[in-house]
Amino acid sequence: MNPIAIRLLNQQLAAPLFDDPVEVVSHMGAMQAQEYRMMRWAVAMRTRKPSHKAFKDAFDKGEIVRLHLMRGTWQLVSADDYRSMITLFAPKAIAVTKGWMSSNKISIPNDELIHIRDILVRTAADRGSVTKEDFVRALTEKDIRMDDHRLSYHIRMAELNGVLCSGDLLPMKATYALASDKIKSSAKMDRDEALMYFTRKYFQSRQPATLEDFVWWSGLNISDCRKGISLLASYLHVERYKGREYYLTDDCRTRGFRKNMFLLIPPYDEYLIGYKSRDIVLPIEHRHRAHNNSGIFQPVIAYDGIICGNWAPFKKHSQAEFFIGNHHTEDVKEAWEKYVRYGKLKEK
Repeated sequence: MNPIAIRLLNQQLAAPLFDDPVEVVSHMGAMQAQEYRMMRWAVAMRTRKPSHKAFKDAFDKGEIVRLHLMRGTWQLVSADDYRSMITLFAPKAIAVTKGWMSSNKISIPNDELIHIRDILVRTAADRGSVTKEDFVRALTEKDIRMDDHRLSYHIRMAELNGVLCSGDLLPMKATYALASDKIKSSAKMDRDEALMYFTRKYFQSRQPATLEDFVWWSGLNISDCRKGISLLASYLHVERYKGREYYLTDDCRTRGFRKNMFLLIPPYDEYLIGYKSRDIVLPIEHRHRAHNNSGIFQPVIAYDGIICGNWAPFKKHSQAEFFIGNHHTEDVKEAWEKYVRYGKLKEK
């Protein structure tokens, strides 16, 4: 088994199969979207013909949705998967969020939660697509003032309850809209169906992966993850690699990887954040160059799937710093030009 090549192929980072950004997001199940600008490149680099316009159109139409979901962090999901993901992941995410609130000594009574949610809903209904600043103004008009931290929790709880999701795509600022207005279609599944469905999506897009990787990515209890794997018993098989058990699908992609390939990977990308153990592609001694212990991820360069350097996404010219191998900035010229052609995620 060549786990690096298999991951590159099934994550669509080598020989991608899709032209449509919605297909990419659907294939991945969910994609980390912590960095508002770079989430677009994470989708683009997994398409055959990256298009900034195609992503914006899909986002504005509600075919791709951004919200807080798994592990209480930002994710991109497809509209078709949205309702089932709320059913499966929101209960645990709500519990995690309440735990964070408690640790930050923030208590939001239920009557406050309902009252503020009503104002957020009315504001989004009136304007269609709003920013956090719009919410602040709406609250101020009703003589309600709260710090940014508290308001963020109100917005997050509205997302996890299926009330708010992303609005239209702006260059630099997150927006919000009513989920009932934004999302035109969404599948209906019971919890076990949803568990099996997203277990399949995780392993088909991130294989080979371990049970522990799946627990980390999903944020679900280990018993749920074991159940999801059990429900897919006829579709998954196990292979051992360096003392660990990895799950692969029976239709796993294994052909199409080419050597001598550089990838400019955005921070928080699924290539790293989709796994608890990342040492297959990121040597432990260089882990601090990709992320710290507080969960802050950096833009990294991969050469033939091995994380070997860092790059600067928002500079005018290509800049690379390598910590593995005898590479130079000039070596990533082709990858940089592909990134620039995509539009360099214009900030204006």
